[in-house]
Amino acid sequence: MRIAVIGATGNVGTAVLARLRRAARDREAIQRSGYDTAEDTGGISITGVARTVPDTSKEPYDGVEWYGIDIGTDAGREELTLTLTGVDAVIHLAWAIQPNRDEAAMPRTNVTGTANVLGAAAAAGVGHVVCASSVGAYSPSDKDVRKDESWPTRGIGSSHYSRHKAEQERLLDTFEQAHPEIRVARLRPGLIFQEQAGSEIGRYFLGPLVPKFPLGRVPLPLLPVPGAFIFQAVHAEDVADAYWRVVARRASGAFNIAAEPEFTPARVADLLGARRVLTIPVAPLRALVAVSWSLGIQRTDPGWIDMAALSPVMDTTRARTELGWEARHSSRGAMAAVLSGLRSGRGRSGSPKLYPR
Repeated sequence: MRIAVIGATGNVGTAVLARLRRAARDREAIQRSGYDTAEDTGGISITGVARTVPDTSKEPYDGVEWYGIDIGTDAGREELTLTLTGVDAVIHLAWAIQPNRDEAAMPRTNVTGTANVLGAAAAAGVGHVVCASSVGAYSPSDKDVRKDESWPTRGIGSSHYSRHKAEQERLLDTFEQAHPEIRVARLRPGLIFQEQAGSEIGRYFLGPLVPKFPLGRVPLPLLPVPGAFIFQAVHAEDVADAYWRVVARRASGAFNIAAEPEFTPARVADLLGARRVLTIPVAPLRALVAVSWSLGIQRTDPGWIDMAALSPVMDTTRARTELGWEARHSSRGAMAAVLSGLRSGRGRSGSPKLYPR
């Protein structure tokens, strides 16, 4: 089985490479033992695609056939078609979060890039396409009842991330209709954390002016937070396992991916060591974030506040029943890991995206 991972050097891509390599070792052990199972896919080879090729002497980037391709260009689409020829499954993870001050730049990777990946996969005869969607693709919802994969994916209009994810979902819908012979799956995870992504997340969402060392270490007397901030998180290793299970089972359709329990203001306060929660409206926090973002003090645009307030809490039953997937890390464990990584500037020196602070 030949698997291509597009966007293979970031937070999730690196975790997926590690999971695929572990699966390859497991398959080799099965073959050496003389056993054969219904789910055995034989040998596994990995093709990695990224705009910048990583240091291939370091794990998990070694032992991968690498291609440096900008997927948002016409030339990139042609290169992708050649690269994906002979591939059995493609996992598309590439996504741009920055520069969020230049909204015309991000759709080049997020929307045009996805269209190019899908077009190249069809032209190359790939039989299985697995795409990274997100909880951010969902339409606004209350937090009272968990929503399954049938909840509409029209996005949240004030968030560029959500709009692009919704556009990506429409591309996948159209692709499925045009190519019924190709299995198409999409994963919709919550916030994805791991310790090795601390440096990257700090750069993308906080920036150099926001101190990282106190996060989760200095107790807070009071945590002011909107009551609507109820959200889900998941460890990158668990997301990677879900991608592998989709590929190994040749699964199709949408899958919500999140760990338990969901984060509430009280649970966030407990993790941060805050003595009290002060429930505040969303509007003043959004205004504060908008001003600090516009002044360049921090890098989170106000659309992320809207997503935190309006995105649904997901029901993950389908992933558990159809993929046999369970999160090994709790949501608290995933969040604690990234806080540790933020404080220490953890990363992976082999990756052009995850380099340590």
